[in-house]
Amino acid sequence: MNHHNAIGTKNDKPNTKDGLKRIRTLILYTALVASVSVLLYKVYLSYGKAITGYGEDWESLAILDTKHPDSLSGGDLTHFKFGNISFEQEPYNLHWRLSALFDHGDGVFERPFKEAKSFNEKNISDGLGPLYNAKSCAACHVADGRAAAPSMERGFEGVLFRVSIPGKGKHGGPKHHPVYGGQLADQANTGYDPEVKLKMDYQLIPGQYPDGTPYTLRKPIYDLSETYYGPLGDDAMLSPRIASAVIGMGLLDAIDSTDILKNADPDDANNDGISGKVNMVWDVEAGKLAVGKYGWKAETPTLRQQIADAAVNDIGISSSLFPDQSCGDEQQDCKDAQHGTVGDPYEMMEEQINQLLVYLEFLAVPARDPVNHPQALLGEKLFKESNCNACHTDTWTTGNKHRQRRLRNQVIHPYTDLLLHDMGEGLADNRPTFDATGTEWRTPPLWGIGMSARVNGHTDFLHDGRARNLEEAILWHDGEAKAAKEAFMNLKKSDREALLAFLRSL
Repeated sequence: MNHHNAIGTKNDKPNTKDGLKRIRTLILYTALVASVSVLLYKVYLSYGKAITGYGEDWESLAILDTKHPDSLSGGDLTHFKFGNISFEQEPYNLHWRLSALFDHGDGVFERPFKEAKSFNEKNISDGLGPLYNAKSCAACHVADGRAAAPSMERGFEGVLFRVSIPGKGKHGGPKHHPVYGGQLADQANTGYDPEVKLKMDYQLIPGQYPDGTPYTLRKPIYDLSETYYGPLGDDAMLSPRIASAVIGMGLLDAIDSTDILKNADPDDANNDGISGKVNMVWDVEAGKLAVGKYGWKAETPTLRQQIADAAVNDIGISSSLFPDQSCGDEQQDCKDAQHGTVGDPYEMMEEQINQLLVYLEFLAVPARDPVNHPQALLGEKLFKESNCNACHTDTWTTGNKHRQRRLRNQVIHPYTDLLLHDMGEGLADNRPTFDATGTEWRTPPLWGIGMSARVNGHTDFLHDGRARNLEEAILWHDGEAKAAKEAFMNLKKSDREALLAFLRSL
């Protein structure tokens, strides 16, 4: 017997075990190389490009260098995607870590919270109410835009009523109503009554320009007599508020408070008839007074506090900033209700607050468009000649200390001074808020205002939505803004149209 041949024949057979081993080794090696490559790429993104201060590929932002500087309303956070999703855009080439948080924050913003019914059904959406105005952020800020004016036909989603009684509350803020707290809830969980059933109508007010052109304004008349926990009382002070667009909020947060203070002129020292003042409000995390930036009366100092304030008052969701439910002192059933805090100390987890914070910090601002149209350029000139920019400050440079480096040192065009101004008795809510009197309101930003019709399908403006278009919003101006309004009214019709065209370009 030829042993060599026998052995050779045996060795020529394929070794299945060795083949599988080689395949497994190859797969593991490939996976290892891929994992290391991804890790190195992430390190490169996070640190290798950190010399820019952003960890981003600035070449992809080159599109902004090709645009007219005046079109970059949000600086590097400007985008050029126009249409019904124009307020929902992430800025170009956001760092991958922030982009992931942005997406998660968008989910929290859109997600309806649910009633916490039992300890066994706890999830991150539980905790709604028991008294509330909306089930989600997006229910009021539809497509991240502004809510429409309320009416008996349309309903009241997107509008709320702040309530207080005469006197100062804790830290100098409004004094809460003993039964209804600081905000009226028109919705409630199963087994609970809402605080109020809202009713309203509009009073039409005719007017006429000096050139004879007629116009009609509308004034809301509210009926809040149908309450479920007793009468409000004759001393109750009420203030209706419409949900605003939430674009560019991070950029406003990045404006240095010292710069806002520099622009304040509470005693009208320069005798220009404009006496903008800062609203010094309570910062719950810092434990001290700070410059107010957010809200119709600049009653909130930081974006993080704005998020938590809206969560607890509008949706009934507690957080580390506001651990107690928004119940009146005498609403014991509300205080005793099942809350969604099982497994977590608060209904809104810190992770969710941070996700929402990143989302709102980086919601990009649509570009001004058109920026070179002759009619809009004429309107811009008339806007300044009418002294509208005395309050609607066009340009700011953000500070260099914000936690998000992408928001630092940005030249932006929000058209607001973030100060309080007396707007006259016609717009007064007669409800003081910290340093804001009943006739004073914060100058609202104008960026993106021309996109409102496309994003939200309406052009309702001002704090309660009474103005049906930009023209009516101007005509409601009074007090410190009376001279600017009269300058607009005295323009010839074609010039008024030019000024409105400029506003629609923002």
